[in-house]
Parts: sequence; structure tokens; C-alpha cells
Amino acid sequence: MKNIAVLGSTGSIGRQTLEVIASHPGSFRLVAMAAGTNADLIIEQANKFQPALVSVSTKELAERVKIHIPAHTKVVYGLEGLIEVATHEDVHTLVTAVVGSIGLKPTLAAIEQGKQIALANKETLVTAGQIVMELAAKHQVSILPVDSEHSAIFQCLQGENKSQVEKIILTASGGSFRHKSREELVNVSLEDALKHPNWSMGPKVTIDSATMMNKGLEVIEAHWLFSMPYDNIEVLLHDESIIHSMVVFQDSAVMAQLGTPDMRVPIQYALTYPERYPFFTPRLDLAQVGCLHFREADFNRYPCLRLAFEAGKTGGTMPTVLNAANEIAVTQFLRSEISFLDIEKVIEETMNQHEPIANPTLEEIEEVDRWARERAKSIERRC
Repeated sequence: MKNIAVLGSTGSIGRQTLEVIASHPGSFRLVAMAAGTNADLIIEQANKFQPALVSVSTKELAERVKIHIPAHTKVVYGLEGLIEVATHEDVHTLVTAVVGSIGLKPTLAAIEQGKQIALANKETLVTAGQIVMELAAKHQVSILPVDSEHSAIFQCLQGENKSQVEKIILTASGGSFRHKSREELVNVSLEDALKHPNWSMGPKVTIDSATMMNKGLEVIEAHWLFSMPYDNIEVLLHDESIIHSMVVFQDSAVMAQLGTPDMRVPIQYALTYPERYPFFTPRLDLAQVGCLHFREADFNRYPCLRLAFEAGKTGGTMPTVLNAANEIAVTQFLRSEISFLDIEKVIEETMNQHEPIANPTLEEIEEVDRWARERAKSIERRC
């Protein structure tokens, strides 16, 4: 029996993680979970899975939830609550499924306690990749990727000599507006931006997919997960989301991982690794699919992807700025306060105003993150 903690249990990845746990009752037990403000779903999950510990966003919500869940379940809140969930003494594996840099401190705390990390929160590595990976190496903690693209690469590398890898190729659907020109993006609506063609995801990740920032963050994440130079990471547009990513070896062989676009598959693999458990999802039928389509990722069409590569290559605190500015810009777009194309403007101007710190401490990263958010807010108001 593997004991699991989930950060972000009410989000898209969190809900699917609980589905995987429920489908293997003899293999997994949910010990602790953290969520935000969705009180009804938190209560429903807590009553179904009977965890020992639940964390919510605020003290007021904690008081409200407490009276509706089992008496033995402890309820905590805030950042301290997230850390308590992440470091619960009975937990073997932490699934970090929160969205945004809020996942960083709980993940670091879990690594220090020797917990295995199933990583779905890409901002953790984007914001502080060097610190996270060095701490994981120090404590001999495995960081297992949950994102479908990184899981695909991880699977392709099993049994292979990593020194013989020439490059990795991350595939991208292209998001909601993949068939629109730059000119056609000027007046796109929030409603249209939230209509992803292949995947069911939360609003922030869906917007990131439309701008291709999601893929840019994944490029930086791949750099840290697989110790891969940025010049050896490629992004390829792939409409069907059937090939989740590929690895090219120095002898020209290409390994690819294929499957239907179902996030529960990489989630389960991260929880069961190195084993593969049965999972009852529709099987891939290539004859029915018929054709697979690929296109180069154009930096002129997707400036956010270019900005992510630039931030990654610059290094230091620049990826922190990239991520923070993007979080602010996407939030403002979701509130209909800026246009879709303003997102990239906010990010680029914030980056242009930053002098990166080469080898930042955690405290410096936190300070830069705060600076970037405030600067992005001021830029956003002028757009």
C-alpha cells in the first residue's frame, strides 16, 4: 500500500489523481490532501477518501469544512497547511498538482523529508529548478514527471544510455487558436481561448496552451528534469496529441511514446513506477486515427515560446520573472482586463526590465518573484 498526498486535489490533475487512487483501492491510500476554495468538492473528497489531513486556503474555510467531514480528519489552512500536507509522516509520494509557484515551498519541504515527488506543478522547476534538483540529489529523492510530455520522455529513456541522447522533442497541440494567424488573434474572446481542442484542463493551463507558454514552461522543466541543454530541446506542433513526446538518439533512432490524450495514464505511471498497473481507458487505435500531423513551432506566431527559451538560456532569476509575469497576465486576461495578445506584451516588458541574478538563493528568488508580479501589474494597467 502506497500512501499518497495530493496538493491541488480539486483541480483538473488533482481530481484525476483521485480517480486513479480510487481505481486501485488495494494499492493506494490518500493520506493527506490540499485544495483551495472549492468547499463543496473538498467536503465530497474528504468524505469519500477519509484522509488524515486536509488543508484549505483560509482559516474561515477551514472552520466551514471541518463540521462536514469525518471527525478524525485534521483541517489546516494556508501555506503552512500545504507544507503540513506535503510532509505528513505517513506519506510516501507527494503529487504536486497545484498551479503556480505556490507549489515550490511545499515541494522543497517534502524533498527534505525524503518524499518521492510526482511533479505536475511545472512552475516549481521553472522558478527554482537548480535549487530543487540539487536538493533532490542531496536527499536521494526521485522526481517523477506527471506532465504527459515529460512522462513520455521519461518512459522513452528507460533502459537507455542518456549520454547517447541527441535531442528531445516536446510535442504541442498548439492550443485553442492553433489554426489562427497573428492578425486573427487581435479580438479573440476569453470563451474561445478556453476551448482546448484535445485536453480537459484548468483555465490557467488552457490559456497557457493557447499562448504556447505552457510549452515554454515545459521546455524549462525538461531542461532540469533531463539535464538537457536548451539547444537540444525542440518543440513540434502535433494536432492530434497522440505522440506525447520523442527522444532522438545519436544513431538517428527516434523513440516516441503514444497514447490517447488521457492525463490519468501518466499520473498512474508516476504513482506505480517502475510497475505498470491495468488501467481501463480507451486504447489507441491508429487505424481509426488514420493520419498524424506535424508542423514546426514558429516563434513569430508564438512569442511566448520564444520568451521561454530566452529566459531559460539566460538562466538565474529570468525564468522566475517569466513565470511570475505570465501568472499575473493570465489572471488579468481571465478577468477580461487585458486582451489575449497583451499577455505576451506584459511578459516581455517585465523581462526586459529585469537584471537577472546568476545563482540566486531561495530568498532572492522569492524577492524577484514579488518584484516581477508588481512590475507586471503596472505594465498590465498601461496595455
